[in-house]
Amino acid sequence: MSFIWPPLLATLFLVPLGLLLYAYLDVRRRRRLAAYGGSGLAQTVTRRPGIRGRFPAVLLILGLSAISLAMARPQAVLSLPRQDGTVILAFDVSASMAATDLQPTRIAAAKAAAKDFVAKQPTSINIGVVAFSDSGIQVQQPTNDQASVISAIDRLTPERGTSVAEGILASLKVIAIAEAGPYANNYYSNASPASTPTPTPTPVPAGTHAPAAIVLLSDGENNESPDPMAAAQAAANQGVRIYTVGLGSAAGSTVTVNGFQLHTQLDEATLQQISQVTDGTYYNATDAQQLRSIYDNLDTGLVLQPQMTEITSIFAGAGLLLLIAGALTSLYWLGRMP
Repeated sequence: MSFIWPPLLATLFLVPLGLLLYAYLDVRRRRRLAAYGGSGLAQTVTRRPGIRGRFPAVLLILGLSAISLAMARPQAVLSLPRQDGTVILAFDVSASMAATDLQPTRIAAAKAAAKDFVAKQPTSINIGVVAFSDSGIQVQQPTNDQASVISAIDRLTPERGTSVAEGILASLKVIAIAEAGPYANNYYSNASPASTPTPTPTPVPAGTHAPAAIVLLSDGENNESPDPMAAAQAAANQGVRIYTVGLGSAAGSTVTVNGFQLHTQLDEATLQQISQVTDGTYYNATDAQQLRSIYDNLDTGLVLQPQMTEITSIFAGAGLLLLIAGALTSLYWLGRMP
């Protein structure tokens, strides 16, 4: 436990100081009463209180201590429940995405569709961004900060070849890290790998890992290994749906790459097969507005997320209850307020 305003912990010293002052005044009062001699009034007042007499004072001391702690605004790491879901936007950033058969370009159309999707998501959905050409990399870790996601999307530009499989595999890795939580061992190490290989997860029915999904925005043209269908099957085995968005036209377009003319066209068959294998849905770019329906098929899951939380109200409430209890017990047992 830590405190936001630790200097106010000094108020705790007022409690023992108050006790010392009370004890001093009580002793002085008893001495004055003892000066009256053996009168019944003096003997009654100077008699030491029993357990009942001390119990209200103990409650009051505990209450004042709790309120002093509350003034310092304590905070602690608590595992709080929340409804959570993860969507990975996997962008094809290969050179063919500069084609103009979608205006102004394929990648611009992909960005527009994705940003519209992001803007319509609730805060319970964490959105990550993966970019892939001949390899796949995480551009934005999953977050519910929509401004950060949109900023990451705006930074994407066309690059080299196309490996749809790398985009899928990178997205699955990002989902696994996000679901492992902030305290997972997802860091790099130069240690030798373990001699026992990591066991292959048991396949589950496609589409059953509902709290996570991948939205793959691509023209579908694959010219790099590995096989995209093998990657799609890996996603299906983990129960992760892939929703594919086809960008481009069947007629295609010609782009210039490093001084060479390259004809590129939409490969709908590959994208449809990927979505079918994973129990997802294929969308044409002209239907990109329907991406919002992805959320309808995304079941958020209840997770426990450790986070630093201020617990001032707990201490303040406990202190108030203790003070009230002390006052009531003193009134009931001793016939007076403390």
